[in-house]
Amino acid sequence: MENNTSLQQQLLEAGVHFGHLRKKWNPKMLPYIFAEKKGIHIIDLNKTTECLQETAAVLKQVARSGKKILFVGTKKQAKDIVTECAQKVNMPYVTERWLGGMLTNFNTVRKSVKKMQSIEKMLGDGSFDSITKKERLTLSRDKEKMEKVLGGIAQLSRVPSALFIVDIGHEHIALAEAKRLGIATFGVVDTNCDPNKVDFPVPANDDATKSIAIITQYITAAIAEGLAERQAARDEESEDTTVSDENEKKAARMEAEAQAEAARGGKMRGANQPRRRTPSSPKRTSNR
Repeated sequence: MENNTSLQQQLLEAGVHFGHLRKKWNPKMLPYIFAEKKGIHIIDLNKTTECLQETAAVLKQVARSGKKILFVGTKKQAKDIVTECAQKVNMPYVTERWLGGMLTNFNTVRKSVKKMQSIEKMLGDGSFDSITKKERLTLSRDKEKMEKVLGGIAQLSRVPSALFIVDIGHEHIALAEAKRLGIATFGVVDTNCDPNKVDFPVPANDDATKSIAIITQYITAAIAEGLAERQAARDEESEDTTVSDENEKKAARMEAEAQAEAARGGKMRGANQPRRRTPSSPKRTSNR
């Protein structure tokens, strides 16, 4: 992680500080606004840096604990960036369309995912050869549609522990569902949004591709660090367990050898010990 000065410089070059027009602003963003220039609000990069580092630290711990973080970014500018970053750290993502109930009705969504996976399996094992061409075409189209919307959450077996959202105003349905379920929320918040709606807001330009990229990549780097630390801890624990098992086996082997040696020593003493003679009874003489 870079120091604050270097990070602020990168944020400045990426245009993170550019907000919306003054007439579109949300008054609750006032603490994060540095100034106004030509009718456009300028975001305070000091606040952005602080919030970004705090968000990254928390998400790093979430990743280190082995929990899933769902990336959400369906805006045109964010789709490719969010997809690339989420895949890099093997996290679920939604970049096409947020289906209503994706979290609150998760069981139904999982059924759709299983249906998509079953069609993929049929494609792979040649089961399509036994159905008509029309049925095969229909199933292929259904799979493409589901893959487009649900492909990013295909490996998500349960509700995620956190959501990272690009533009909380655009993704208000996802945010509302997460709040209803008590899921921790992290989001990029522009000057036209309410920062109090997310647990960890990052005040930044959520429209420029460069701004979205630098924020998302910074978060992804922190998550990658958390995953690396988790793997290192697991490897160390596995090594300790292996050493402990080897020590236990060695101790058991030594104990068995000692018992065997003791048993052999007892047999040898029994073989070398002289036989005890029983005294013969004296002959009786008869008096005649």
